[in-house]
Amino acid sequence: MQDLDIARWRLRSQHLVSSHAVSAREAVGSLLAVQAENPSQAAWAVASRTSNPDPAELATLLDDGAVLRTHVLRPTWHFVPAEDVGWLLDLTGPRLRRVTGQQLRNTHGLDEPSIDHAVTAVGEALASRGQLTRAQLADVLRDRGIRGSGQMLMILLAHAELGGLVCSGTVVGGEHTYALMSERVPAPRRLARTEALAELALRYFTGHGPATERDLAYWATLTLTDVRAGLQQVRDRLGSFQHDGRIFWHAPGDAPGGPQQPAAHLLQILDETYRGYQDSRWVLDAAGDVPRARETAAGMALADAQIIAATRRTIAHDHVRFDLRPYRALTPREAGALDQAARRYGEYLRLKARIILL
Repeated sequence: MQDLDIARWRLRSQHLVSSHAVSAREAVGSLLAVQAENPSQAAWAVASRTSNPDPAELATLLDDGAVLRTHVLRPTWHFVPAEDVGWLLDLTGPRLRRVTGQQLRNTHGLDEPSIDHAVTAVGEALASRGQLTRAQLADVLRDRGIRGSGQMLMILLAHAELGGLVCSGTVVGGEHTYALMSERVPAPRRLARTEALAELALRYFTGHGPATERDLAYWATLTLTDVRAGLQQVRDRLGSFQHDGRIFWHAPGDAPGGPQQPAAHLLQILDETYRGYQDSRWVLDAAGDVPRARETAAGMALADAQIIAATRRTIAHDHVRFDLRPYRALTPREAGALDQAARRYGEYLRLKARIILL
């Protein structure tokens, strides 16, 4: 087993290569959560894992509340199936709320009564007026005498999301709204902590594997003790192997035999293929061509499960353009595969697509 074999295997586990998920709902559910900080790029992260990428499919799921965009797992947004948000927040929310609470206190000068007052005001406004945008909620807080920067409001709403009070509502005029979690998910699925740790381990290693226990600890902001407790309960339902001094866990089955289709992908740097791991992230660069520094590009180009270029996407009124800065010389086959990847993206957006090599 080599790094390239693991990287290829992950693309298959994540439905980025055949066979794709049959729907956006299956794509999100199989991953359990999809990082969604940038909504338009994250929408492609979901669609690119389906047989027939369609922007309307995820948008409908979000409007209907079948999939939510909310803070969970790490202090950022994720797309999460509504049936899983309750137990995931119970498991990861308290640990993350300590972070957001500390930010509200230390950076923005709010004490605990002030935080509780602001969160209560948000809940009461949503209960009486229905779904509201962030700007509308800022007005609500201002009327209650609670003033702060846009950054403070963002952290406050994340704090409320992590507490299970609010979550995403419908999109109104292209703008994200907030809704009461109790209205979007009136009967959330709850699990005891031991059950939740087991479910998390099984779902992560099935949808993201092969991966290590440290990868899961990073992904879910949990301790290794918690991860090992969950893994111990489901290890007989997973496969494993040793590589580079670590144990990798995965769904039962064999590794892919070689290159897969599609052969190339244009993805955001927050995609689960990259951000879904930390301990073993760099199987995506077996040759060591990518500088191990802070990411400066918004996206990445993959060919045969390996990062070969940094990318930046630009959308104009009639086309989408990808500026590529390769980490090494591209082969004709790789260049052709990236052209095909751009066309797939363009078809999804219903725009012409082109690649510019810098």
